[in-house]
This record gives sequence, structure tokens and C-alpha cells, in this order.
Amino acid sequence: MKRIFSGVKPTGHLTLGNYLGAVRRWVEVDQHRSDSLFSVVDLHALTVEHDPARVRRLSRQAATLLLAAGLDPKLCTLFVQSHVDEHARLSYLLECTATDGELRRMIQYKEKGARALAAGEGVRLSLLTYPVLMAADILAYGTDEVPVGEDQTQHVELTRDLAVRFNQRCGQVFTVPKATHPEVAARVMDLQDPLSKMGKSHENAAGIVYLLDDEDTVRRKVMRAVTDSGTDVAYDREGRPGVANLLNLLAAATGGSPEDLAGAYQSYGALKRDTADALVALLRPVRERHAELAADPGYVDQVLRDGAERARGMARPLVDRAYRAIGLLPAG
Repeated sequence: MKRIFSGVKPTGHLTLGNYLGAVRRWVEVDQHRSDSLFSVVDLHALTVEHDPARVRRLSRQAATLLLAAGLDPKLCTLFVQSHVDEHARLSYLLECTATDGELRRMIQYKEKGARALAAGEGVRLSLLTYPVLMAADILAYGTDEVPVGEDQTQHVELTRDLAVRFNQRCGQVFTVPKATHPEVAARVMDLQDPLSKMGKSHENAAGIVYLLDDEDTVRRKVMRAVTDSGTDVAYDREGRPGVANLLNLLAAATGGSPEDLAGAYQSYGALKRDTADALVALLRPVRERHAELAADPGYVDQVLRDGAERARGMARPLVDRAYRAIGLLPAG
């Protein structure tokens, strides 16, 4: 059976983009067909300016939402990254394998570093090296596949390069993984800026649908979505990104194809109304189940403890082997 690993950062409230781009596939496909691990990767949240209490709060919320979305602890392993020391242990070995040049070429480092500088903040070293920690997250478990959004493909390619390089230098230790993507809505765009990804931490929340938004808020955001010049509805990702984003969302929520759906609409208003209805119906059970789980934090804590114990049992032998392979003296 193939093994998969993927994670979500607690840097903001989870969005529709997180759900359609990754989480729904984890729930409907990945946990059923593979030996799967899903993690709240809280160490990654420390790479930018943050409030410690908020990171803790969002970490718990993310874990609860993943369960509410349908991850089943009987089918998969759900845990918090910092609860498994092997991630940090392996990250240093991979820092000794990576080069400065390939890390500075990472698109997200350039983008986030530029935003930090524009805000008058320093750029943390961990922002440069976090793709190595991401590689450690993946490689520690002998992962075969990494289900991610399109924006993370470059990081999975780095992970593959580091695995191959380490294996060539030190002997066969790591499985070389590959990235996988859902067919529709792998990259959900901001409703107010359809050229930008719908992100958790954007300052302007008007174009972001959060999983815990109430129904009226979801409808309002969709109905106010930016469209394009013209009046006819056509699926053109380059020429009409606003309408294409709405069609992608409707297709992802209803199971249709954006190209076919475009032919069923004569106006942007009708498209927005149907998209809003579909998203409200899609998110309602997630929000209701989240409320149930949030009322029972002991259950969530136990799931995370059990998940960390299982993850640790899988990762430790492989990371110990990597330590020996790179030349470190075994302890004890």
C-alpha cells in the first residue's frame, strides 16, 4: 500500500481553498486508498511574525476542522508536527544536504520575504529553510505521494532532489515521493482578486471564504465576487479569471466541469447565486460537525496523542537510519 503525507499550516483560519485544494481529497480518496498521515504543521507557522497563543488556538482549530471534514482516525494518522521530534531531527540532516542557491530560488520564499521587507519586518532564516523542514516532514515516513495544491509543487520537487542526493551520497535511505493534485479547483483564487490564491493570512478577508463562515457570510462574499468585462459566461482562465474562478468553484462543489457549466448560464448574477448555494450546501456539514467536536476537546486531544504516537513509531527507525548513514555515531 502506498504511503502519503500532507499537512496544513495553522497560520490562519482554514479556507475553502484549503478544503477544495487538498482536504476534500484527503477525506474522499487518500485515507481510503493508502497508509496516510496528515499533520497540523505548526513548526512552519513560526517562520513569520506570529502570536504564540494564536498559533496554539489555530492548531487546535485546524485539527478539529480536519476531523469535521471527515478524516477518520481509524483510517489515517492525524497529529501535530511538533509532537514528533523526528521532523526537527531530520530537518537538520537535510539542511546539510540542501544548498543555499536552491532554497533562495523557492518562489514562496521570494514572495513572503518581499512582503516581510515591505512591512518593515526582518526575514527570518527559518523562512528560507522551511522547505527543508517540509522535506523532512515528507521523507521521515517513507512517503510515496504528497497530495498538495499547485503552489507547493516546487517544494515537493526540492524534496525529491534532496532524497536522491542523500541516497547517492550516503546510501539508500529515503523513498523519492511525487506530488499529486485534484483535477478541479486545485488552486482556488481570491474572490476579490482572482489572480491571487485564496490564502489563510490575507489582510483583506472579503474575497476569502473560511470554512467556519456562516451561511449569510458565504453568500455575501460570493455575490460580491469580482467578475470580468462583458456579460456572457465563458470559461477562460487567462482572459476571464473572475468568471473562471466561480465556474471552478461551482464545478468542484457539484461535480460538473467548468467548461460545461459555462454554457448553462446567461448572466453573472445567476452563476453567482448557484455558486453561493452550492458552497453553502458543501460547507454546512463541516461547520456543524466542527461545533460538535469543539464541544468535546478531550476527544480531539486523544486523537492527536494517538496520532503522534503512531507517527513517531513510523518515523523514528527511518530517521535513526539516516543519522547512521550520514556518519553520526549511534547513541547508547
